[in-house]
Amino acid sequence: MKRRTRKKLLGLVIGLLLVLTGFFADQHPELTSKLPNNSMSGNYRVTQFYDGDTIAIDMNGIKEKVRFIGVDTPETHDPRKVVQCFGRAASQYTKDLIGNNLVRLESDPLSTNRDRYNRLLRYVYLPDGRLVQAQIIKNGYGFAYVSFPFTKSEEFTNYQREAREGNKGLWKDCAPAKNQYGGFTSNNE
Repeated sequence: MKRRTRKKLLGLVIGLLLVLTGFFADQHPELTSKLPNNSMSGNYRVTQFYDGDTIAIDMNGIKEKVRFIGVDTPETHDPRKVVQCFGRAASQYTKDLIGNNLVRLESDPLSTNRDRYNRLLRYVYLPDGRLVQAQIIKNGYGFAYVSFPFTKSEEFTNYQREAREGNKGLWKDCAPAKNQYGGFTSNNE
């Protein structure tokens, strides 16, 4: 077998394993939501909270900006937009939820490593195994951000539906509107 053919085959096998791992994790969250703290992704100290869906961490002495995969919270710092309804509340919720805890980061096999602003795209887990994004959506502090593929898309969409039907958080106070990307946008304060 030629060397190039073997490399291609190995790449396909690795890619398939990543997709299957993501599928398994999505189908069995009870097994993957409480992974040990020594997972390959590591545990990191949060050094800054930018808003409800973006933090900075200390990654071995380097400050890394992390954008949460699959959730969008109302804007508070976008210079092109005014502060949106529930934006400050979502930022405070994320800050209170994480507190001084170390967070565990996890990438998604369907997502890119970084966004167009060079932020790491990651799932963020608390020490007790709770997924920060899920908590934000379940409690009505943000929307499922389904414009890009990620393995927990259906799960997050279900959390959003439940929060909307339960009239939680911004669903009660902000009258979110459908946007052109298939998601929702909060109105302005």
